[in-house]
Amino acid sequence: MQRFTRPAILTVASIPTVERFFRQNATTRGLVERFVAGETLDTALERVRPIAAEGMTVTLDLLGENVATEAEAQAAVAAYVETIRRMAAAGLEPNISVKLTMLGFDLGEAVAETAMGEILGAARDVGGFVRVDMEGSTYTARTLDLVEKMHGDFPDEVGTVIQSYLYRSAQDVERLIGRRMRLRLVKGAYAEPASVAYQKPAEVDASYVRLMERLLDAGRYPALATHDPALIRAAEGYATRMGIGSERFEFQMLYGVRREAQRELVRRDRRVRVYVPYGTEWYPYFTRRIAERPANALFVLRQLAG
Repeated sequence: MQRFTRPAILTVASIPTVERFFRQNATTRGLVERFVAGETLDTALERVRPIAAEGMTVTLDLLGENVATEAEAQAAVAAYVETIRRMAAAGLEPNISVKLTMLGFDLGEAVAETAMGEILGAARDVGGFVRVDMEGSTYTARTLDLVEKMHGDFPDEVGTVIQSYLYRSAQDVERLIGRRMRLRLVKGAYAEPASVAYQKPAEVDASYVRLMERLLDAGRYPALATHDPALIRAAEGYATRMGIGSERFEFQMLYGVRREAQRELVRRDRRVRVYVPYGTEWYPYFTRRIAERPANALFVLRQLAG
């Protein structure tokens, strides 16, 4: 079990022949569908209807990163706008997740800012919300700067993500609480060096709890994204002790992960949102899900062997 570390899994996953195997093999495509709600928006909308029927809300995320041209960035804008408008038309709460690198962030902040303005304008039109995902640590400061700028014009339509494994996150949380920005708290899924991030799981978890408690105390409708039963118990216990009602925060979980736990939280009158990725660029997302826990890698190997 110990040899299946996150860096080792991500390194193997980056080998082109491994990616081709997962994209072309029928068995592995079945595994991918556990975590990704199809390659088209039509398929994703169809697959989230049963989730909504069980009393949960959803966030749709069109997968993709690091476009190389402004034309590609504009195509992503059009796709995001279509997603949020079609969610509203389907009677779903219009809520999407975006990556700035998919909106031309590498081409210049002005490109991404213009793109975000279009998306947030569409979100405002339909009463929707846009969460800017956090990517690797080299983008963290720039991402927060841009989101804060957009938040000035769209205070109810935009929020972002805080990763508990980064050393800087406590200061970021305090600053963004002061702005009344909605935050999603995650552990973090990228392979980061010890110079910027905690390396031991216990340290990442301890940071998560500290940030979680601060957000529950003073944050604006924080989203606690975790599948860890211990962290869920910690959040529920803290909320109960401090008299923080269920309407003041939500749990978030990934599509296809711990489905029964999602239902159990709803039965306990907790608010649950399911993060639902879709699109043709699913491979990087899929490999990060596998790398998060060594047991996931073993699960994949067992399925392939079976």
